[in-house]
Amino acid sequence: MKSSVIVFPGSNCDRDIAVALEKFQIKNQMIWHDESSLPDTDLVVLPGGFSYGDYLRTGCIAGKSKIINDVIKHAKKGGLVLGICNGFQILIETGLLPGALLRNKKLRFLSKNIFLKVTNTDNKFCSNYKKKDIIELAIAHNEGNYFAKTELLKNLEDKNLIAFKYCDEKGNINDKNNPNGSSNNIAGILNDKKNILGMMPHPERMIDESLSGEDGSIFFKNLLNNIK
Repeated sequence: MKSSVIVFPGSNCDRDIAVALEKFQIKNQMIWHDESSLPDTDLVVLPGGFSYGDYLRTGCIAGKSKIINDVIKHAKKGGLVLGICNGFQILIETGLLPGALLRNKKLRFLSKNIFLKVTNTDNKFCSNYKKKDIIELAIAHNEGNYFAKTELLKNLEDKNLIAFKYCDEKGNINDKNNPNGSSNNIAGILNDKKNILGMMPHPERMIDESLSGEDGSIFFKNLLNNIK
């Protein structure tokens, strides 16, 4: 399996995701945002960070980068695209995923571990999980408050396009366990074809038991096992 991590000015999780991919024997290349085409690749990753300093709007300028045209082509052909944190914001700016990511409800940057309930396993990112599995990952964001109008939320729920929801360690989903105010506790969503995943939590930060935990490891094993 081959992956391509897109590097923007201000990215700061690009090396983290590269280390995670390579740990699970995924051959990775780092691609500068100003390139016009992708190499032969199975998975494109838009990493976390603060692309272009989050000026204008988070992910806005990065969403106009030269490489994005080829990322969109890759996605439309059915290629896998993963956006983590700032990468999720970029996917929304490009229109590859719907909705908006607003300032956190308490207008503060959040950096902590949280619990997630896996709500969709019918995709290549999550198929090794069991539906309703509870996993622990890290978040680090200022604009992670996922917003969608009522009609879009209904569409996401009805089509089972919500990949993860914020919860507590027992799987309870409510306002108390919603760190940033996201609609319906949404932490990650898929497109209709389920080849694009955007998520605010960072699986790449949870791949080593001695450092943080290994709940992110299952995520990368999913990719390795499901993409040949």
